[in-house]
Amino acid sequence: MRATAYGHHLPELGPRLAEPDEIDHHPATTVFLCRDKASGRAVGTMRIQTSAHGPLMLERSVELPPWLATRQRAEVTRLAVSVGANPLTKLCLMKASYLFCMSQRVQSMVIGARRESLIRNYQRLGFVDVFGAEATVPLAHTGGLPHRILSFDVAGAERAWAEQGHALYTFMVRTRHDDLRHERRLPACAAQAQLVRWADPLPFRAAGTDPA
Repeated sequence: MRATAYGHHLPELGPRLAEPDEIDHHPATTVFLCRDKASGRAVGTMRIQTSAHGPLMLERSVELPPWLATRQRAEVTRLAVSVGANPLTKLCLMKASYLFCMSQRVQSMVIGARRESLIRNYQRLGFVDVFGAEATVPLAHTGGLPHRILSFDVAGAERAWAEQGHALYTFMVRTRHDDLRHERRLPACAAQAQLVRWADPLPFRAAGTDPA
């Protein structure tokens, strides 16, 4: 899933992602997989590393400001959605990351992003630039490619969405998705990892609404 999605934009990076890497084996890493409910085909994935066992991977390349470095934090990486997947797939992955961080008492999420479309998606949820909109940082785990660093206040998100009348408040907070489930497993490729799986997001919608 990763190799196909990233290889579409960065052909030189795709083959490297066909196998698990160091962070997949990290004891604070959780891997997420989104499957199409009808076919079982993988349509999306991401992973989250929390700071429960030390600094995040991103912190090998950049020193976070004290207001962020002193919080319980998590880094979202390897977000990938297959070409032609339901548009709600990425949004469900983002909701899963939020629910997971809430369950782990993570206070802030941190990401490195390059593509403007992805940055806009994160900003729509409430992510903000850590070092300013024009600042980029080369990240070692991406081959030195420059990224903007953004953070998200997990602890204050629900209140902020409610106060703003945010368009995604109902979806992110008020809608129950039974197919977003957490299964503790021990994959052969990562003895200390957890695998989180859920079904295709197409059926998910609040009463009286239609999926966009």
